Amino acid sequence: MSMIGMMIFWGVTGLLVGIVFASFFEWVLHKYVMHRPLGSFRYAFRAHALVHHQTFKADHSYHLQNDEDKKTIPMSWWNGPVLIMIAMIPYALVSWLIGVWMFTLGGLLAFALYYGTYEYLHWCMHLPKARRVEKPRLFQRMNGHHLLHHRYMHKNFNVVLPLADLCLGTLMLRAKTNFAQAVGPAVPNVQPVAPALEVAKKSMSPD
Repeated sequence: MSMIGMMIFWGVTGLLVGIVFASFFEWVLHKYVMHRPLGSFRYAFRAHALVHHQTFKADHSYHLQNDEDKKTIPMSWWNGPVLIMIAMIPYALVSWLIGVWMFTLGGLLAFALYYGTYEYLHWCMHLPKARRVEKPRLFQRMNGHHLLHHRYMHKNFNVVLPLADLCLGTLMLRAKTNFAQAVGPAVPNVQPVAPALEVAKKSMSPD
């Protein structure tokens, strides 16, 4: 394989590995840093669990109610660069071991895209404006996924790619009990499956 081919190969490998790694990185960060104090470090816990989740719940307040609360939707401007730098540490180690830095560049691109996607989708979820991105079924599924996290804070830690939720047992597709959920064109119904439908499914299933 030519030098250019090797660079492309390792760059694409770093990108694909980065997308998967970013899902698990997001899950660990969300669960263990943003939802509980990490020793004496309480900044992320205070900003997310105590402020963001108290402002945006799973009812009508899931969508922005007071304009002054808009600043609590995104992370602080410096959070992204710091998180990306932390995530690049294992990448840099692997690149140093194999002697190919395109692997790290691919991972850097993946994490930057993942973080940017996280911030934009999270903004659209809590501040809907009938944007084009809010219309596809995929966004609505992701929105319902995040809405359930605001109802059950120990579930659905991923915002962008719920691969880690699926693999680590925190994926929730519907609420356990009925509740007054947020409504809107881009918000799916996440209420429990109606009992009548469950009975119908059981009757249709073979013994």
